[in-house]
Amino acid sequence: MRIGYPCVNIGIGCTSARTFRLRSWSPERFRSTVRENLACLSSTLQFNIDHELLFFRITSDLIPFASHPVNEIDWEGEFSGSFTEIGDLIRESGMRISMHPDQFTLINSPDGGVTARSIAELAYHAAVLDAMNLDTRAKIQVHAGGVYGDKASAMDRFLDRYRDLPAEIRRRLVVENDDRLYTAADCCALSRSCGVPVLFDTFHHECNSSGEEMPEALAICAETWGRSDGIPMVDYSSQEPGARKGAHIHAIDLAHFRAFLAASRPHDIDIMLEIKDKEKSALLARAEAAADPRLAR
Repeated sequence: MRIGYPCVNIGIGCTSARTFRLRSWSPERFRSTVRENLACLSSTLQFNIDHELLFFRITSDLIPFASHPVNEIDWEGEFSGSFTEIGDLIRESGMRISMHPDQFTLINSPDGGVTARSIAELAYHAAVLDAMNLDTRAKIQVHAGGVYGDKASAMDRFLDRYRDLPAEIRRRLVVENDDRLYTAADCCALSRSCGVPVLFDTFHHECNSSGEEMPEALAICAETWGRSDGIPMVDYSSQEPGARKGAHIHAIDLAHFRAFLAASRPHDIDIMLEIKDKEKSALLARAEAAADPRLAR
């Protein structure tokens, strides 16, 4: 079991998600931004290693405009040395990596243009992980997508598009239950038809389920992961008090997390904390889990 946080370390003084407006595009601006992003990613990963936070979600903004037609630069080749060094750091530490494209990545959209842009974005994410020479335990998570007035047809469209994806994307893709449209059970139905692993989001399950208790939902999702996928990934959060339903908590509720750890046994899982204060809560969560025999050390 590994514990981690997504994308940004708020305490180290840099971000690996620097970008710029399309109208400011130039090869020089692009190259300098990528250099800074990769340097910050290395610093973030080293912080995580030093503090035994061995699960990290790399930002989708690492390479600005990577899937946009304006970008004709061979960024994989130009920055291959940096990618290799980062990949070595990840592998040598035993860290697990994921990525999560934004909400506009919709492979089940009825709009062909949206689908094409979504596949291009997934190809970029896969290229980042491939450039680091990471194995298929490094995953790209997406939501199932929209319903578009006909959920059954939308699910069929997801299956058709998934089966047609290039192998370098398909081998890394996992689908996550969301807080409004697709439950864990829905995602497991997709998995039974096409084999895509299901990443279980605990907080989304609290907001949107098919009636299962959390341990049951976790168990059915865990069964969708094969040996080459690694142990199941789980997104964890809880409700921010006094905020709208579905608002992620700012700082970890340790009593809630403690109850989740107990309820998640005996499954060996990697836990991504989707909590707003990032590494601060991750450090508290790791300390809370210190006596758990599942915890990677």
